This record gives sequence, structure tokens and C-alpha cells, in this order.
Amino acid sequence: MDFPGGLRADGLPAALSDPARLAAVEASALLDTGPEEVFEDLASLAARITGTGRAFVTLVDAEHSFWKACVGVDAHVLEDRQNPVEQSFCYFLVGLDGEPFIVDDAAADPRTENHPSVGPMNIGAWAGYPLLDPEGHVLGSFCVIDDSPRAWSPADLATLETLARSVAAEIHLRRMLTSAQEAQQRSADLAHTLQAGLLPPRLRKVPGVEAAASYLPASHHYRTDIEVGGDFYDLFHTHGAHYAAVLGDVCGKGVQAAQVSSMARYTVRADAGETASPAELLDRLNAALLAQSAPRFLTAVYTAFRFTGESLSGDIALAGHPPALVRRADGSVEPLGIPGTLLGVMNTVRLTDVPFELFPGDLLLLYTDGATEARPRPDAAPEETQAIFDEEDLAAALAASHGMDAVATIAHLAGVLDAHHGGWASDDTALLALRVPPPS
Repeated sequence: MDFPGGLRADGLPAALSDPARLAAVEASALLDTGPEEVFEDLASLAARITGTGRAFVTLVDAEHSFWKACVGVDAHVLEDRQNPVEQSFCYFLVGLDGEPFIVDDAAADPRTENHPSVGPMNIGAWAGYPLLDPEGHVLGSFCVIDDSPRAWSPADLATLETLARSVAAEIHLRRMLTSAQEAQQRSADLAHTLQAGLLPPRLRKVPGVEAAASYLPASHHYRTDIEVGGDFYDLFHTHGAHYAAVLGDVCGKGVQAAQVSSMARYTVRADAGETASPAELLDRLNAALLAQSAPRFLTAVYTAFRFTGESLSGDIALAGHPPALVRRADGSVEPLGIPGTLLGVMNTVRLTDVPFELFPGDLLLLYTDGATEARPRPDAAPEETQAIFDEEDLAAALAASHGMDAVATIAHLAGVLDAHHGGWASDDTALLALRVPPPS
């Protein structure tokens, strides 16, 4: 029998070994997998409508025909659900480049009379249509077998052709779903990589001061996109005995937000040694954002401080950012900072330095608005719905952490937020704590 693509050395169609076709078969992810209801149902329907008793959904690689569905054949383990490709009629479909293969009398048809499976498989008549992917590669066949010779009716063949298209569509749909999931995972990996670049791998150690931080990205269980967030924080040495901490939130998400976050973080580091004033430092950041025509605005809180040996003394400024919180050693909590103008919008901004001092046992908390706008998850039952977690709730949670060190405090707050939103964060949430430890 002549095949358009010629023959292999073993006399079988060369198309069986076509690399592009084999890659398409492998991409179906169906080879050597167990039976599934959708394929069994379609095969059963074909056997019932044609009255043959046997029907197959078959994937064909270079050496084997694998029966994804085999109605009318007692084959339950994977080893029994396949045969060598030379013992299968399916190679005809592959070699015919997508044309159907119809045989009314297998023992008398010159194309199949000497085929090794006619007798052992009791093939009287055979009718099959190719399973094609969108590029036209033949993945395998959808076929029925009758024990006795028969003339296939136009209705039989039309049914098989329709069901073959249904099987091919199911295979394609699964492949597209897998590709989408893989693409989503790649996007997630890229977002996590970009996000990691916005945050220090570990906090700088400050003599005499405990420091801890956490970052929780917004949840994506109910979104099709996964994007890097704009929250960032940093803790670094400026000069001499002086250090600084910054925490910010860029409007929006995605690559542009990541670019602005990165630029803001490194601008702050670069200018921190030239001014001791947080307000002046944030004003410089505003000028840098405007000069680079950054497409996003941001809010930020910046504090410059030094440890005197007995206390932590510093100044703090807010740029459109919620006030910091101070938890005193006695458990009381108070806001810190005067609201100021957000950055990246106006040439002139109103920013104010506010001095503060932390004594042994006191803790300073910086946070982004993900910590004060936590919402219940969208699928929460009505009885589980809670109000938005606001600044008063955060202050109460911080007060409840009285006596905890910086690391335990951050863990406590993260746990409270998680309990409130049920593991679904509506926005990115960054937390940064500095604490002067009490005497041992």
C-alpha cells in the first residue's frame, strides 16, 4: 500500500516516526494513562450506535498503539491496553495523513488480508477516523471493529467522524488547559522572582535592636493574572551609628509597579547618607519619581534612627502613608507620624519630621495598607463574613502581642490577619518591626 510520506525500513509508514507528530502525541499527556470516563463514554456510544461491540480510542507513537479507551475488550492493566504498532490497523490512519480508513472485509481486502492482527483479533470489518490536533498531526484513531464483515453505512461513518472530532476536541482542550496552567505557573515564578528583588534577602542587623519583617502577596485564587506587587521595605546602615528603615506601597501591580518600587528603594539608599531628615529624603524621592516620569505614584514611611545604648532615638515622616504604631513596654499602643503628601504626583509635597524614642521593651511597627484593609475571602459564607480589618483592629492586635519580641510580634500579626481573611489576602501586605529589647 502506498503512503504519501513513504515507508520506514520496517515497511511501516514513515509518518509514524515524524518528530513533530511524536511531539504532539507526547504533549497529549495521554500515553500510558488509565481509562477515563469521557473517552470510555464516547467509545461506548460508537459501539452501541454501530452495533459492533468493540470500539477504541487509540494514541499511536512510533512503536506502540495505546488504547486510551477499549470497549468490548477485557483489558484493565496498562500492559494489556496496548500492542505493537505493526499489529494495529491504526498505522494506516497515520500513514494516510489524516484520511479515514474503512475496511468492509478485513480478510478479503488486499490492504489488510495479510495483516497479522486480522485472525488473532478476529477482525471482520474495521472503520476508523484519525484524531487530529489543530496543526493536523495524527495522534491516533477512533475506531470500531466488527467480528464479521459488513458494509459500513453512511450513517455509521458520519457518527464515527463526529465522535472522532469530539475526542480530538477533548484532547486539545486538555492540552490548552495544561498549557494555560504552565503559563500561569511561569508567570507566578516570574512574579515571585521580581518580588524577591524588591525585598532584602535578610534584614540588616542593627546593634542593640531587634528587627523582623514579613511580606504576604495578594492572593490569586479568584484571579486569572498573577502579577508582582508594589510593596517594598528595607533596613540599612546610613553612616556612623545611624540606620534607616523604609516601607512603601506603589499604586497598582505588574512590571511598571516593580520598576517604580525598585527605583524608590535604591534612590532612598543612595540619598540616605546625604540627609538626616526623613522628610527631606522623601522629598528627594518625589523629585526623582517626577524626573523619571514614573507612571505610578507611591506612599511611603521613612525613619532615620540611632541606638544610643539605652534607647532608640529617631525621626519619622509619612508620605501619603498610614501612621506607624508604637507599642510601649506596658502594652499601650499609639500612632506615630503626621500624614503627608503621597509621592510621584505633585512637584511640591508636604512632609513632616516627627521625633520619637523607643525605650527598652518598646516596638515600632511599619506596615502597608494590606494590613488595615483585609477583607473576607470572596467565597466566604454569610455567617463567616467579617468587617474590614482596619487600623483600630491592627492596633488591638499589636497590643495583644505585649511582651513579644520583634519576630514573634510579626508572626502574631500575620496570624491574626490570616485568621481574619481566611488565607485570602485582598492586597499585598508588608510588615516591619523594630524593638529595643528589655534587659535580660
